[in-house]
Amino acid sequence: MSTPFPDARRAWTVLTLGVAAQTSGTVFVSVPAFLIPLLHTERGLSLAQAGLLAATPTIGMVLTLIAWGALADRIGERWVIAGGLALVALATVGALLSTGYVALGIFFLLGGMAAASTNAASGRVVVGWFPKDRRGLAMGIRQTCQPLGVTIAAVTVPSLASAGGIGAALIVPLALTGVFAVASAIGIRDPPRPVKEPGVPTTNPYRSSGFLWRIHAVSLLLVFPQFTLSVFGLVWLVTQLQVPALAAGLLVGTAQFVGAIGRIGVGILSDRVGSRVRPLRWVAISAAAVMLVLAAFGAPRWSAAAIVLVIAMTVTVADNGLSFTSVAEMAGPSWAGRALGAQNTGQFLAASIVGPAVGALIGLVGYPLAFAAVALLPAAAIPLIPGEAAEHDRL
Repeated sequence: MSTPFPDARRAWTVLTLGVAAQTSGTVFVSVPAFLIPLLHTERGLSLAQAGLLAATPTIGMVLTLIAWGALADRIGERWVIAGGLALVALATVGALLSTGYVALGIFFLLGGMAAASTNAASGRVVVGWFPKDRRGLAMGIRQTCQPLGVTIAAVTVPSLASAGGIGAALIVPLALTGVFAVASAIGIRDPPRPVKEPGVPTTNPYRSSGFLWRIHAVSLLLVFPQFTLSVFGLVWLVTQLQVPALAAGLLVGTAQFVGAIGRIGVGILSDRVGSRVRPLRWVAISAAAVMLVLAAFGAPRWSAAAIVLVIAMTVTVADNGLSFTSVAEMAGPSWAGRALGAQNTGQFLAASIVGPAVGALIGLVGYPLAFAAVALLPAAAIPLIPGEAAEHDRL
Protein backbone atom coordinates (compact mmCIF):
# COMPACT_ATOMS: atom_id res chain seq x y z
CA MET A 1 0.00 0.00 0.00
CA SER A 2 2.97 2.33 0.49
CA THR A 3 4.42 1.79 -3.01
CA PRO A 4 4.64 5.12 -4.86
CA PHE A 5 2.62 5.61 -8.02
CA PRO A 6 2.74 8.26 -10.77
CA ASP A 7 1.43 11.66 -9.63
CA ALA A 8 1.18 10.40 -6.03
CA ARG A 9 1.96 13.82 -4.53
CA ARG A 10 -0.66 15.54 -6.64
CA ALA A 11 -3.20 12.80 -5.93
CA TRP A 12 -2.79 13.16 -2.16
CA THR A 13 -2.89 16.96 -2.42
CA VAL A 14 -6.15 16.78 -4.36
CA LEU A 15 -7.59 14.28 -1.88
CA THR A 16 -6.67 16.51 1.07
CA LEU A 17 -8.26 19.55 -0.55
CA GLY A 18 -11.31 17.53 -1.62
CA VAL A 19 -11.84 16.31 1.94
CA ALA A 20 -11.39 19.82 3.33
CA ALA A 21 -13.77 21.26 0.74
CA GLN A 22 -16.54 18.74 1.37
CA THR A 23 -16.05 18.96 5.14
CA SER A 24 -16.50 22.74 5.05
CA GLY A 25 -19.65 22.33 2.96
CA THR A 26 -20.93 19.75 5.44
CA VAL A 27 -20.35 22.20 8.30
CA PHE A 28 -22.64 24.72 6.58
CA VAL A 29 -25.32 22.09 5.89
CA SER A 30 -25.15 20.91 9.54
CA VAL A 31 -25.41 24.37 11.14
CA PRO A 32 -29.24 24.70 11.11
CA ALA A 33 -29.74 21.39 12.95
CA PHE A 34 -27.58 22.60 15.84
CA LEU A 35 -29.53 25.88 15.94
CA ILE A 36 -32.76 24.06 16.84
CA PRO A 37 -32.31 24.42 20.65
CA LEU A 38 -31.81 28.19 20.27
CA LEU A 39 -34.67 28.60 17.81
CA HIS A 40 -37.10 26.49 19.84
CA THR A 41 -36.33 27.38 23.45
CA GLU A 42 -35.29 31.03 23.08
CA ARG A 43 -36.79 32.29 19.82
CA GLY A 44 -40.21 30.67 20.13
CA LEU A 45 -40.24 28.54 16.99
CA SER A 46 -42.07 25.25 17.19
CA LEU A 47 -40.08 22.06 16.69
CA ALA A 48 -41.80 21.61 13.32
CA GLN A 49 -40.77 25.10 12.20
CA ALA A 50 -37.21 24.71 13.46
CA GLY A 51 -37.01 21.26 11.88
CA LEU A 52 -38.15 22.62 8.53
CA LEU A 53 -35.48 25.33 8.70
CA ALA A 54 -32.89 22.67 9.54
CA ALA A 55 -33.95 20.61 6.52
CA THR A 56 -33.59 23.40 3.95
CA PRO A 57 -29.88 22.84 3.13
CA THR A 58 -30.46 19.13 2.53
CA ILE A 59 -33.44 19.92 0.31
CA GLY A 60 -31.20 22.26 -1.67
CA MET A 61 -28.58 19.54 -2.09
CA VAL A 62 -31.13 17.05 -3.43
CA LEU A 63 -32.22 19.61 -6.05
CA THR A 64 -28.76 20.15 -7.53
CA LEU A 65 -26.56 17.09 -6.97
CA ILE A 66 -27.05 15.63 -10.45
CA ALA A 67 -26.69 19.05 -12.09
CA TRP A 68 -23.36 19.68 -10.34
CA GLY A 69 -22.19 16.22 -11.38
CA ALA A 70 -23.09 16.92 -15.01
CA LEU A 71 -21.22 20.23 -14.85
CA ALA A 72 -18.15 18.45 -13.44
CA ASP A 73 -18.32 15.98 -16.33
CA ARG A 74 -18.34 18.91 -18.75
CA ILE A 75 -15.89 21.48 -17.33
CA GLY A 76 -13.90 19.54 -14.73
CA GLU A 77 -13.82 19.26 -10.96
CA ARG A 78 -11.57 22.15 -9.99
CA TRP A 79 -13.91 25.01 -10.78
CA VAL A 80 -17.01 23.12 -9.71
CA ILE A 81 -15.56 22.62 -6.22
CA ALA A 82 -14.01 26.09 -5.93
CA GLY A 83 -17.00 27.87 -7.46
CA GLY A 84 -19.50 25.88 -5.43
CA LEU A 85 -17.74 26.71 -2.16
CA ALA A 86 -17.56 30.38 -3.13
CA LEU A 87 -21.33 30.34 -3.64
CA VAL A 88 -21.77 28.66 -0.23
CA ALA A 89 -19.72 31.47 1.33
CA LEU A 90 -21.95 34.06 -0.37
CA ALA A 91 -25.08 32.27 0.85
CA THR A 92 -23.61 32.26 4.35
CA VAL A 93 -23.12 36.02 4.17
CA GLY A 94 -26.75 36.35 3.07
CA ALA A 95 -27.92 34.18 5.97
CA LEU A 96 -25.77 36.17 8.38
CA LEU A 97 -27.39 39.43 7.24
CA SER A 98 -30.96 38.05 7.18
CA THR A 99 -33.51 39.73 9.41
CA GLY A 100 -36.29 37.13 9.18
CA TYR A 101 -36.64 33.35 9.24
CA VAL A 102 -38.05 33.15 5.71
CA ALA A 103 -34.99 34.91 4.32
CA LEU A 104 -32.75 32.77 6.52
CA GLY A 105 -34.39 29.62 5.16
CA ILE A 106 -33.95 30.82 1.57
CA PHE A 107 -30.22 31.39 2.07
CA PHE A 108 -29.87 28.01 3.80
CA LEU A 109 -31.60 26.47 0.78
CA LEU A 110 -29.31 28.29 -1.67
CA GLY A 111 -26.26 27.34 0.37
CA GLY A 112 -27.28 23.69 0.32
CA MET A 113 -27.75 23.87 -3.45
CA ALA A 114 -24.20 25.19 -3.75
CA ALA A 115 -22.69 22.78 -1.19
CA ALA A 116 -23.80 19.83 -3.33
CA SER A 117 -20.94 20.72 -5.70
CA THR A 118 -18.32 19.18 -3.42
CA ASN A 119 -20.28 15.95 -2.98
CA ALA A 120 -20.50 15.32 -6.71
CA ALA A 121 -17.05 16.53 -7.75
CA SER A 122 -14.73 15.60 -4.89
CA GLY A 123 -15.41 11.88 -5.30
CA ARG A 124 -14.95 12.16 -9.06
CA VAL A 125 -11.57 13.86 -8.77
CA VAL A 126 -10.35 11.27 -6.26
CA VAL A 127 -11.13 8.38 -8.58
CA GLY A 128 -9.54 10.28 -11.46
CA TRP A 129 -6.17 10.74 -9.76
CA PHE A 130 -5.75 7.49 -7.81
CA PRO A 131 -4.95 4.15 -9.47
CA LYS A 132 -7.39 1.29 -9.06
CA ASP A 133 -5.48 -0.35 -6.19
CA ARG A 134 -5.60 2.88 -4.11
CA ARG A 135 -9.15 4.07 -4.83
CA GLY A 136 -10.80 2.16 -1.99
CA LEU A 137 -8.44 3.77 0.52
CA ALA A 138 -8.79 7.21 -1.06
CA MET A 139 -12.59 7.06 -1.21
CA GLY A 140 -12.72 5.72 2.34
CA ILE A 141 -10.78 8.79 3.48
CA ARG A 142 -13.05 11.00 1.42
CA GLN A 143 -16.09 9.45 3.13
CA THR A 144 -14.92 10.81 6.49
CA CYS A 145 -16.06 14.27 5.36
CA GLN A 146 -19.57 13.93 6.73
CA PRO A 147 -18.65 12.86 10.30
CA LEU A 148 -15.86 15.45 10.36
CA GLY A 149 -18.19 18.24 9.26
CA VAL A 150 -20.92 17.22 11.68
CA THR A 151 -18.38 17.04 14.51
CA ILE A 152 -17.03 20.54 13.79
CA ALA A 153 -20.57 21.94 13.69
CA ALA A 154 -21.53 20.09 16.89
CA VAL A 155 -18.52 21.43 18.77
CA THR A 156 -18.77 25.06 17.61
CA VAL A 157 -22.33 26.01 16.68
CA PRO A 158 -24.26 25.53 19.97
CA SER A 159 -21.79 27.52 22.07
CA LEU A 160 -21.40 30.29 19.48
CA ALA A 161 -25.16 30.53 18.99
CA SER A 162 -25.71 30.68 22.74
CA ALA A 163 -23.15 33.48 23.12
CA GLY A 164 -23.80 35.54 20.00
CA GLY A 165 -26.89 34.28 18.21
CA ILE A 166 -27.30 32.89 14.70
CA GLY A 167 -24.83 35.33 13.14
CA ALA A 168 -22.01 34.19 15.42
CA ALA A 169 -22.72 30.52 14.61
CA LEU A 170 -22.36 31.24 10.89
CA ILE A 171 -18.83 32.65 11.22
CA VAL A 172 -17.29 29.15 11.23
CA PRO A 173 -18.82 27.92 7.93
CA LEU A 174 -18.16 31.32 6.36
CA ALA A 175 -14.47 31.15 7.23
CA LEU A 176 -14.10 27.51 6.18
CA THR A 177 -15.89 27.79 2.85
CA GLY A 178 -14.13 31.05 1.96
CA VAL A 179 -10.66 29.71 2.74
CA PHE A 180 -11.13 26.37 0.97
CA ALA A 181 -12.77 27.95 -2.07
CA VAL A 182 -9.51 29.81 -2.65
CA ALA A 183 -7.36 26.81 -1.71
CA SER A 184 -9.30 24.55 -4.09
CA ALA A 185 -8.94 26.99 -6.97
CA ILE A 186 -5.19 27.09 -6.39
CA GLY A 187 -4.40 23.49 -5.44
CA ILE A 188 -6.88 21.20 -7.20
CA ARG A 189 -5.99 20.00 -10.68
CA ASP A 190 -8.40 18.07 -12.87
CA PRO A 191 -7.24 14.51 -13.61
CA PRO A 192 -6.32 13.65 -17.20
CA ARG A 193 -9.18 12.37 -19.29
CA PRO A 194 -9.06 9.82 -22.09
CA VAL A 195 -8.98 11.31 -25.56
CA LYS A 196 -12.40 11.11 -27.17
CA GLU A 197 -12.44 10.19 -30.84
CA PRO A 198 -14.40 12.66 -32.99
CA GLY A 199 -17.82 11.41 -34.00
CA VAL A 200 -17.78 8.50 -31.53
CA PRO A 201 -20.63 8.89 -29.00
CA THR A 202 -19.97 8.35 -25.30
CA THR A 203 -21.57 5.14 -24.07
CA ASN A 204 -24.28 5.66 -21.46
CA PRO A 205 -23.37 3.23 -18.64
CA TYR A 206 -26.99 3.15 -17.49
CA ARG A 207 -28.05 1.69 -20.83
CA SER A 208 -25.15 -0.67 -21.42
CA SER A 209 -25.77 -2.69 -18.22
CA GLY A 210 -27.79 -2.77 -15.03
CA PHE A 211 -24.74 -2.55 -12.77
CA LEU A 212 -25.17 1.09 -11.71
CA TRP A 213 -28.91 0.71 -11.19
CA ARG A 214 -28.27 -2.25 -8.88
CA ILE A 215 -25.61 -0.40 -6.87
CA HIS A 216 -27.98 2.57 -6.45
CA ALA A 217 -30.73 0.23 -5.24
CA VAL A 218 -28.40 -1.53 -2.80
CA SER A 219 -27.25 1.81 -1.39
CA LEU A 220 -30.86 2.93 -0.86
CA LEU A 221 -31.59 -0.20 1.17
CA LEU A 222 -28.39 0.11 3.22
CA VAL A 223 -29.20 3.73 4.13
CA PHE A 224 -32.02 2.56 6.41
CA PRO A 225 -29.99 0.77 9.10
CA GLN A 226 -27.34 3.51 8.97
CA PHE A 227 -29.76 6.37 9.60
CA THR A 228 -31.96 4.34 11.94
CA LEU A 229 -29.03 4.10 14.33
CA SER A 230 -27.78 7.66 13.83
CA VAL A 231 -31.27 9.12 14.42
CA PHE A 232 -32.65 6.77 17.08
CA GLY A 233 -29.55 5.18 18.64
CA LEU A 234 -29.15 7.86 21.30
CA VAL A 235 -32.84 7.86 22.18
CA TRP A 236 -32.85 4.05 22.41
CA LEU A 237 -29.93 4.07 24.84
CA VAL A 238 -31.42 6.75 27.08
CA THR A 239 -35.11 5.80 27.10
CA GLN A 240 -34.99 2.01 26.76
CA LEU A 241 -31.69 0.95 28.34
CA GLN A 242 -31.57 3.77 30.91
CA VAL A 243 -28.07 4.86 29.90
CA PRO A 244 -27.13 8.25 31.43
CA ALA A 245 -27.50 11.01 28.83
CA LEU A 246 -23.85 12.11 29.01
CA ALA A 247 -22.59 8.54 28.68
CA ALA A 248 -24.98 7.90 25.79
CA GLY A 249 -23.78 11.02 23.98
CA LEU A 250 -20.14 10.04 24.41
CA LEU A 251 -20.94 6.54 23.22
CA VAL A 252 -22.64 7.74 20.04
CA GLY A 253 -19.79 10.19 19.38
CA THR A 254 -17.29 7.36 19.79
CA ALA A 255 -19.29 5.20 17.42
CA GLN A 256 -19.28 7.96 14.80
CA PHE A 257 -15.49 8.23 15.07
CA VAL A 258 -15.00 4.47 14.88
CA GLY A 259 -17.36 4.38 11.91
CA ALA A 260 -15.26 6.94 10.07
CA ILE A 261 -12.14 4.84 10.65
CA GLY A 262 -14.10 1.77 9.56
CA ARG A 263 -14.85 3.37 6.19
CA ILE A 264 -11.14 3.74 5.57
CA GLY A 265 -10.48 0.15 6.68
CA VAL A 266 -13.12 -1.29 4.37
CA GLY A 267 -11.73 0.81 1.51
CA ILE A 268 -8.27 -0.68 2.10
CA LEU A 269 -9.83 -4.15 2.20
CA SER A 270 -11.48 -3.59 -1.18
CA ASP A 271 -8.10 -2.58 -2.64
CA ARG A 272 -6.51 -5.73 -1.24
CA VAL A 273 -9.17 -8.12 -2.58
CA GLY A 274 -9.42 -6.27 -5.89
CA SER A 275 -13.19 -5.82 -5.71
CA ARG A 276 -15.74 -3.36 -4.36
CA VAL A 277 -18.81 -5.60 -4.62
CA ARG A 278 -17.39 -8.53 -2.61
CA PRO A 279 -16.80 -6.43 0.56
CA LEU A 280 -20.13 -4.68 -0.12
CA ARG A 281 -21.84 -8.06 0.13
CA TRP A 282 -20.04 -8.74 3.42
CA VAL A 283 -21.21 -5.36 4.74
CA ALA A 284 -24.83 -6.02 3.77
CA ILE A 285 -24.79 -9.41 5.52
CA SER A 286 -23.18 -7.89 8.62
CA ALA A 287 -25.67 -4.99 8.69
CA ALA A 288 -28.61 -7.39 8.70
CA ALA A 289 -26.97 -9.45 11.44
CA VAL A 290 -26.16 -6.57 13.79
CA MET A 291 -29.66 -5.10 13.48
CA LEU A 292 -31.08 -8.49 14.51
CA VAL A 293 -28.67 -8.61 17.46
CA LEU A 294 -29.81 -5.14 18.56
CA ALA A 295 -33.41 -6.29 18.25
CA ALA A 296 -32.65 -9.08 20.71
CA PHE A 297 -31.69 -6.65 23.47
CA GLY A 298 -34.41 -6.06 26.00
CA ALA A 299 -33.06 -4.59 29.21
CA PRO A 300 -29.65 -6.18 29.73
CA ARG A 301 -26.64 -4.51 31.23
CA TRP A 302 -26.23 -1.51 28.96
CA SER A 303 -22.47 -2.04 28.70
CA ALA A 304 -23.12 -5.05 26.45
CA ALA A 305 -25.61 -3.10 24.37
CA ALA A 306 -23.09 -0.28 24.06
CA ILE A 307 -20.50 -2.59 22.54
CA VAL A 308 -23.01 -3.97 20.04
CA LEU A 309 -24.20 -0.47 19.14
CA VAL A 310 -20.65 0.71 18.38
CA ILE A 311 -20.15 -2.35 16.18
CA ALA A 312 -23.52 -1.80 14.50
CA MET A 313 -22.87 1.89 13.79
CA THR A 314 -19.46 0.99 12.36
CA VAL A 315 -20.83 -1.75 10.12
CA THR A 316 -23.84 0.16 8.83
CA VAL A 317 -21.78 3.10 7.51
CA ALA A 318 -19.07 0.94 5.93
CA ASP A 319 -20.83 0.61 2.57
CA ASN A 320 -20.61 4.29 1.62
CA GLY A 321 -17.06 4.35 0.32
CA LEU A 322 -17.45 1.02 -1.45
CA SER A 323 -20.59 2.02 -3.31
CA PHE A 324 -19.27 5.46 -4.28
CA THR A 325 -15.99 4.02 -5.55
CA SER A 326 -17.84 1.35 -7.51
CA VAL A 327 -20.20 3.91 -9.06
CA ALA A 328 -17.38 6.22 -10.14
CA GLU A 329 -15.29 3.39 -11.57
CA MET A 330 -18.15 1.79 -13.47
CA ALA A 331 -19.52 5.07 -14.81
CA GLY A 332 -16.17 6.08 -16.30
CA PRO A 333 -14.70 9.60 -16.61
CA SER A 334 -17.44 10.89 -18.91
CA TRP A 335 -20.32 9.90 -16.62
CA ALA A 336 -18.82 9.75 -13.12
CA GLY A 337 -20.08 13.17 -12.03
CA ARG A 338 -23.68 12.47 -13.01
CA ALA A 339 -23.57 8.96 -11.57
CA LEU A 340 -22.19 10.19 -8.23
CA GLY A 341 -24.84 12.92 -8.22
CA ALA A 342 -27.53 10.30 -8.72
CA GLN A 343 -25.99 8.16 -5.98
CA ASN A 344 -26.01 11.07 -3.52
CA THR A 345 -29.53 12.11 -4.48
CA GLY A 346 -30.93 8.64 -3.88
CA GLN A 347 -29.21 8.34 -0.51
CA PHE A 348 -30.42 11.74 0.69
CA LEU A 349 -33.99 10.97 -0.39
CA ALA A 350 -33.90 7.61 1.38
CA ALA A 351 -32.38 9.19 4.49
CA SER A 352 -35.23 11.72 4.60
CA ILE A 353 -37.72 8.83 4.82
CA VAL A 354 -35.98 7.09 7.71
CA GLY A 355 -36.92 9.57 10.45
CA PRO A 356 -40.70 9.63 10.02
CA ALA A 357 -41.04 6.01 8.78
CA VAL A 358 -38.91 4.29 11.41
CA GLY A 359 -40.13 6.69 14.11
CA ALA A 360 -43.73 5.73 13.34
CA LEU A 361 -42.78 2.04 13.32
CA ILE A 362 -41.09 2.35 16.72
CA GLY A 363 -44.17 4.05 18.10
CA LEU A 364 -46.34 1.26 16.75
CA VAL A 365 -44.37 -1.90 17.62
CA GLY A 366 -41.44 -0.77 19.81
CA TYR A 367 -37.69 -0.76 19.27
CA PRO A 368 -36.95 -4.52 19.08
CA LEU A 369 -39.47 -5.26 16.32
CA ALA A 370 -38.58 -2.03 14.50
CA PHE A 371 -34.89 -2.98 14.50
CA ALA A 372 -35.82 -6.45 13.24
CA ALA A 373 -37.91 -4.93 10.44
CA VAL A 374 -35.03 -2.66 9.42
CA ALA A 375 -32.76 -5.73 9.29
CA LEU A 376 -34.88 -7.02 6.39
CA LEU A 377 -33.68 -4.16 4.15
CA PRO A 378 -29.94 -4.97 4.08
CA ALA A 379 -30.96 -8.63 3.77
CA ALA A 380 -32.98 -7.68 0.67
CA ALA A 381 -29.93 -5.85 -0.69
CA ILE A 382 -27.72 -8.96 -0.70
CA PRO A 383 -29.13 -10.60 -3.88
CA LEU A 384 -29.13 -7.22 -5.68
CA ILE A 385 -25.36 -6.75 -5.35
CA PRO A 386 -23.76 -7.39 -8.76
CA GLY A 387 -21.29 -10.23 -9.19
CA GLU A 388 -17.58 -9.70 -9.47
CA ALA A 389 -17.60 -10.86 -13.09
CA ALA A 390 -19.70 -7.85 -14.10
CA GLU A 391 -17.38 -5.55 -12.16
CA HIS A 392 -14.21 -6.89 -13.82
CA ASP A 393 -15.82 -6.94 -17.28
CA ARG A 394 -16.40 -3.19 -17.09
CA LEU A 395 -12.97 -2.38 -15.64
